[in-house]
Amino acid sequence: MIEIPSDLHRDLVPLVWLLGDWAGAGVTDFPGSEKANFGQEVSFTHDGRDFLEYRSHTWVLDAEGNKAEPLESESGFWRIDKDRKVETVMVRQDGVVEVWYGELANQKPQIDLATDAVARTAASGPYTGGKRLYGYVKGDLMWVGEKQTPEVPLRPYMSAQLKKVVTPEDVAEMARNLGDLPDDGIAFFK
Repeated sequence: MIEIPSDLHRDLVPLVWLLGDWAGAGVTDFPGSEKANFGQEVSFTHDGRDFLEYRSHTWVLDAEGNKAEPLESESGFWRIDKDRKVETVMVRQDGVVEVWYGELANQKPQIDLATDAVARTAASGPYTGGKRLYGYVKGDLMWVGEKQTPEVPLRPYMSAQLKKVVTPEDVAEMARNLGDLPDDGIAFFK
């Protein structure tokens, strides 16, 4: 169940499904880089103003699923207008700043974004643009990213499936709202 925080800016209600902390894993594969499995932690928060704050950290996973090395970090801000148009500004650790525009799908929690502007520092690698698709599927946050460089046309390069992170505070709130469950627990399944 998705709850709408009482202090969420009214314009952000269509994006409420993004709110929270997410963690999971995915795959990255792009020419010039080694294909790898990665772990990811994502956070979408709000402070009552008309934007969501976004942070993402990814890392390469070794064969046993342990963190091997950092991969990408990015942060930014997401807005949506009355016509369901989404605008996002993101900055990555490698010196890339992007402006993304897209749209929230009609009647489903899915956002399709494309870069409108890319600025790069001298330290960043070649990159000319990208696309991303985010969706809320059966309680999970799923996404796929495409990118292009001067040498490589637009193609998928990363995708992940993320689960909502449950904090001790969330567990305590769930416990307070359980209501009347049978003492033995078995009757609940009959």
